[in-house]
Amino acid sequence: MAKRTGRTEQVAVGVIGGSGLYEMEGLTNIRPIKVATPFGRPSDDYIVGTLHGMRIAFLPRHGRGHRTMPTDINYRANIYGMKKLGVERIISVSAVGSMKEEIKPGDIVVPDQFYDHTKHRRSTFFGNGIVAHVGMADPVCAGLCSVLIEAGIKVGATVHRGGTYLCMEGPQFSTRAESMTYREWNVDVIGMTNATEAKLAREAEICYSTIALATDYDCWHHSEEAVTVEAVLAVMKHNIETSKAMIRQAVQMLPNMRACGCGESLRNTIMTPAKLVPAKTKKDLAPIIRKYI
Repeated sequence: MAKRTGRTEQVAVGVIGGSGLYEMEGLTNIRPIKVATPFGRPSDDYIVGTLHGMRIAFLPRHGRGHRTMPTDINYRANIYGMKKLGVERIISVSAVGSMKEEIKPGDIVVPDQFYDHTKHRRSTFFGNGIVAHVGMADPVCAGLCSVLIEAGIKVGATVHRGGTYLCMEGPQFSTRAESMTYREWNVDVIGMTNATEAKLAREAEICYSTIALATDYDCWHHSEEAVTVEAVLAVMKHNIETSKAMIRQAVQMLPNMRACGCGESLRNTIMTPAKLVPAKTKKDLAPIIRKYI
């Protein structure tokens, strides 16, 4: 039975990924928590546990059993729920297609840029009488990225530092024409979820970084068959164990205090005078904007 919460216990790190991550070896004091949000239900209950003395919240972005398509994920509820739990850092774990010969299936990429090619998503908490314009020039937390890269090297993964993650709508994979076009754009990997999460995490003043698990060469590679779900799952099974090892290692390396600017991302970005913001909007966004309004 999941605990239902209004204000919850303090959780330091959030991990968003596929089913199974909450079963990470070494996680203790595990319990599911339901988090209410003004944006509706998150993808599933948050699985909160302790890892190396740190409270961690895991969330399967597609729901247990992979029931929700990328476009239909309630990204706002997912990130808002993390904020409500007290999360200051989010590690995203995602399967991606490689768009570069040198990024082989089974490799890990820690991107430092996103290209948002989606069309049908709400990727902001703002609206309903309040406007803010956060900076996204550098869409991930450099400090958290560095920790993940070092953690990957320590656990023996082949890690690529930086690169551009193209976020497509899905749920279909690319056509060959699309895949070849994206190659011309010089992107490094392609996925369906992370740019939306990164934008919302920035608005919520949460550090964000991705462990991108390369599972295939999309469909551009001359020596590869077109990507299939079976092929993705086969490589993903191996990669998920690598990502778990990286997370275990990274948690031990994270400094107690953030030295980055992610925790001040909203400062001087809210354009609407406080007196004009509707009371309900102020209440709904309180975990995010209370420092400024």
